[in-house]
Amino acid sequence: MPKRSRTTARRRWRKLFATSVLLITAGAVGLGLYLNHHEVTHAQTPPAGDPEGTRLLGAAQARTGLDRLTVAWNRNWESYERTAFGPGWSGRGGEPVLSDGCTAREDVMKRDLTETRVGDSNSCIVLTGVLIDPYTGERLPYDRFKASDIEIDHVVALGDAWRSGASGWSPEQREKFANDIGNLLAVQKQANQDKGSKTPDQWKPREAYQCDYARRWVSVKARWGLTVQPTEKSALADMLETCAPPVNR
Repeated sequence: MPKRSRTTARRRWRKLFATSVLLITAGAVGLGLYLNHHEVTHAQTPPAGDPEGTRLLGAAQARTGLDRLTVAWNRNWESYERTAFGPGWSGRGGEPVLSDGCTAREDVMKRDLTETRVGDSNSCIVLTGVLIDPYTGERLPYDRFKASDIEIDHVVALGDAWRSGASGWSPEQREKFANDIGNLLAVQKQANQDKGSKTPDQWKPREAYQCDYARRWVSVKARWGLTVQPTEKSALADMLETCAPPVNR
């Protein structure tokens, strides 16, 4: 090969090598910036609640807890807005992630459904399963990709929480309440809509579930320091009477 051709070839290789080094360096810097941004973004989104939620009191504890709740008529009816409890339950998405990596809605579906199949790449997502609705006793099959008769209910509704004390909370505390899975149940859609934000003196589930319903209601109100109305307290006391008496051993 002529000397001039060899010189030209070496120059071309040097340019190619220099260009490769620049591209690799730029890629490494870009990857580092992306990862750093991703980590910071994740760190700036703290868990919004406890994946265990409010602990369910036993019947005797619930009776004692009910007696200790402050009795007061609801207030601030006119100022309630669902968005005051964060974006996750407004119907427009944006649900916060709990400390277990799943949303409250996902945790409740995994807890309350049986015969579940979850996603291969995301175990938070229930693909199929079966719910025995606590409110009606109906058996409801679930398929994520089909229309569903299952909804997630706040047992102590957000509206009732607002009227019984949450109106005075910080936005952060209201969002944590909204994502307390101890106050959430997977239920039949129509029953959830019939219940709405009614208190136990206005709406009750089937008789077989009234004990557990009252226990959960009292557990939530006791944990969060919410008040009960006189008629609400009376209805809860009646429902707790349906609990089976303790077995003497």
